[in-house]
Amino acid sequence: MALVSATRNSSPPRNQLLAAMSATDFASLQPHLQPVPMALLKDMERPNRRIETVYFMENGIASVVAVQPDETRVEVGLIGREGMSGIAVVLGGAQSPHSIYIQVAGEGQRITASELRKTMNASQTLQSLLLKFVQVFMVQTAHTAIANARAPIHRRLARWILMAHDRTGDNTLPLTHEFLSLMLGVRRAGVTEALQSLKRQKLIDNGRNKIVVLNRKGIERAAGKSYGTPEKEYRRLIG
Repeated sequence: MALVSATRNSSPPRNQLLAAMSATDFASLQPHLQPVPMALLKDMERPNRRIETVYFMENGIASVVAVQPDETRVEVGLIGREGMSGIAVVLGGAQSPHSIYIQVAGEGQRITASELRKTMNASQTLQSLLLKFVQVFMVQTAHTAIANARAPIHRRLARWILMAHDRTGDNTLPLTHEFLSLMLGVRRAGVTEALQSLKRQKLIDNGRNKIVVLNRKGIERAAGKSYGTPEKEYRRLIG
């Protein structure tokens, strides 16, 4: 087991945020990173609970879900190989009212929140990079709010498919109607109608618990202005 971990740690980071770090900053984090499977529905953060562990996704997708007092839940953001959980920790806090859990299974690296704080406090360049990711994520959540308020369901679905495709690199996305309903904040009937709209245009195919991307450029046209701004911000700030 030690040999496997050593081999993985010596390979280039698969998480894009880790890969964007300077060699010095990554070397300071590396001894504290542990590979971990990210199983479906794994809780990464629970609402109003102390964050003990921060995750850097390598593949798979995590949903950031806003939870209201009456337990109404709506997805407000996605995290994949481009980023990390623990945004409250980066900002100096210890908990969040949001829930974060795995929606598409994958793998990642974990670090204790206390070790991340220590490393950030010792490196201004590391802190600056992680704060840039926080800015990107805030832009993403803002544009999710705009899409939910202004865009029709099929456009919001197209945006979400593009965001999931960006994070997995796989044309087959394992997604249920139940998850899509949560993601888009609509009833399952609305999800079915939006899926059929994109399917009729031959942009996607869908089967039991999956969506298949057939025409990425066409999906981008379907998403329109709902997609692209957070992605541009990520490239501008992080690379």
